[in-house]
Amino acid sequence: MKKFLKILLVVFVILANMFYNDLSYADDISDDEPIDYLFNQESVEAVGKNIPKISAGAAIVIDVASGRVLYEKNAYTRRSIASTTKIMTAIVAIENGKENEDVIVSKKAASISGSQVNLQEGKTYKLGDLLYAMMLRSGNDAAIAIAEHVGGSEEAFAEMMNRKAAEIGATNTNFVTPHGLDNPQHYSTPYDLALITQYALRNEKFCKIVGTKASTFMGSNITNTNEMLSLYPGADGVKTGYTGQAGRCLVTSATHDGWRVISVVLNCSSRSVRAQSSKTLLDYAFNNYKSREYLKEGQRISDIKLHKGLEDNIPLYSDRDISIPLKEEEAAKLETIYNFSGEIEAPVKIYSKVGTIDYRLDGKLLASADIITHNEIGRKDFYFYFNKIFKSWTGLVRGK
Repeated sequence: MKKFLKILLVVFVILANMFYNDLSYADDISDDEPIDYLFNQESVEAVGKNIPKISAGAAIVIDVASGRVLYEKNAYTRRSIASTTKIMTAIVAIENGKENEDVIVSKKAASISGSQVNLQEGKTYKLGDLLYAMMLRSGNDAAIAIAEHVGGSEEAFAEMMNRKAAEIGATNTNFVTPHGLDNPQHYSTPYDLALITQYALRNEKFCKIVGTKASTFMGSNITNTNEMLSLYPGADGVKTGYTGQAGRCLVTSATHDGWRVISVVLNCSSRSVRAQSSKTLLDYAFNNYKSREYLKEGQRISDIKLHKGLEDNIPLYSDRDISIPLKEEEAAKLETIYNFSGEIEAPVKIYSKVGTIDYRLDGKLLASADIITHNEIGRKDFYFYFNKIFKSWTGLVRGK
């Protein structure tokens, strides 16, 4: 009997390890829960002015234009991020490659585990096609093929990803692979993922890819793993993710009346929890905040005196658009602070910065624009005064 129990225990451990390993490398396509039942309609209407409660382990919502954080939950803690990694893979590839470039698939790419688009070793594909295969069907083989082509190797491409993350300001992120399968040294945070996505959405090609519901790849139809594109009005991206360690993850962008926000949910227990959490957060943002426009790029702010200038005054302009999402009660308290002196010294070059306009709420800076010039004005020098005196003298002589 004891011998039998020992054998049974060994079998159980082996099966448990196999199950865990399978989960570690499971990802987007292996989650087959029908999207028709992802939203729990009973909880949808619970979203109101109160801060919503969600089941995701970590989450954030930000405004794309200003970057203002509208909701956060464990948003600055490091987490496994699964295939949401491919947001960075895509933008680095788009910025450093061309769609019509030929990509030859290596043995390493063709043999990677997890979700695949069944690339064949030695076969050639277009970089643009691989980007769609990676972002719609979450192909890990496509991710490696892209990384090896653009970076020369998977490791070199990861270095490119990390340099870009630092440039964006995602300082609590480290990439080891272009696909995001579990690795203890591969991590990010909801906040950093939102920053990376905010940056990526400035690229029209990226937006077009992640907003595509269905396409074709090598003669076969492929559909996007992002359930929100079909379920949430205004959803226009971005990327799903799923591994045993990361749980179900989802980065979503959605636009209502020209206002775009990003939600990130990590470590969800199921696809329905992932979708419901995303919907709840997006509803909270759109129902309780309004994007308010305060400045337009090129808007004339004021005129300023020009000391010893060839003209007495010079007009000042905003260097950017400023729109800020605010609740009604916040809009009433927003402070506009102008930081520039009443006079500047000539000469003035075109697009010179002479100050800033800051928008603060309860002392916290929400947005800022530079105040700049739009024209060049010279300084009154010796020759200016000499010429003025000479003309006056000439006039007096002629008058006689």
